[in-house]
Amino acid sequence: MSAFNKSEVQLFLLIGFPGLEHAHIWISIPICLMYLVAIMGNSTILFIIKTEPSLHEPMYYFLAMLAISDLGLSFSSLPTMLRIFLFNAMGISPNACFAQEFFIHGFTVMESSVLLVMSLDRFLAIHNPLRYSSLLTSNRVVKMGLILAIRSIFLVLPFPFTLRRLKYCRKNLLSHSYCLHQDTMNLACSDNKINVIYGFFVAVCTMLDLVLIILSYMLILKTVLSIASLAERLKALNTCVSHICAVLIFYVPIITLAAIHRFGKHKSPLVVILIADLFLLLPPLMNPIVYCVKTPQIRKKVLGKFFNICMR
Repeated sequence: MSAFNKSEVQLFLLIGFPGLEHAHIWISIPICLMYLVAIMGNSTILFIIKTEPSLHEPMYYFLAMLAISDLGLSFSSLPTMLRIFLFNAMGISPNACFAQEFFIHGFTVMESSVLLVMSLDRFLAIHNPLRYSSLLTSNRVVKMGLILAIRSIFLVLPFPFTLRRLKYCRKNLLSHSYCLHQDTMNLACSDNKINVIYGFFVAVCTMLDLVLIILSYMLILKTVLSIASLAERLKALNTCVSHICAVLIFYVPIITLAAIHRFGKHKSPLVVILIADLFLLLPPLMNPIVYCVKTPQIRKKVLGKFFNICMR
């Protein structure tokens, strides 16, 4: 008999907004719109990059990887979020929960990794523009993408297996609208030290990405300050604005949520759930908007496609 079959809990319960259950159907409207915009926006980015030869460059390949990560995050959390807010269906089977947390954590790690290589891309473009194209060839970008995907899979692959070996007795109420590793392991009535240690290791790897991103921007700033012309400095920094916004959109909710869990003695469950939901909703929603607004090449192609469709 497997470790999981010894479990008494056959169903985990997710949570919406406590005290606002009567308003879930109304809350579902903006949530559905956010998912719709996120999926359409990232799909548009992928379509534009794929169909426009002028965008077949390293920067836009990395942007495509970011869009894939955002789509993965959206589709990973979409089923439970819609079930909760549209149908007030809170239950989820343990196996489905373990699968969901694998995909959510996997695409989270992938997005963090993509943001890191995008910062390195910006550093190479600013520090050594003449060798940029020869350093980042299409083959190297593809290999980097494969390495990022493999890293993401192997980092979070142990999660569902280590959760499955735990025994869940009486507690079955999760604290978010979707399954997370740290949330699920806290329900276990058996020893979860392995889960705690490995979960901490994955969190450190993700935070290491942020440290390396900050280091990349310190090097970028050093390079920019060495440029004599003020106009050239501003031009160089302007190429980083979209990426900086993407980094802030991704990491600020994560750091805020971690700080609330660590230091918030009287934290409101509503605030925690709201920030946790924003962590999955904001990056896929805002990244396509930011890159369309701040990247002229993307904006022109998107508007061009839109007008062509309208004129037919």
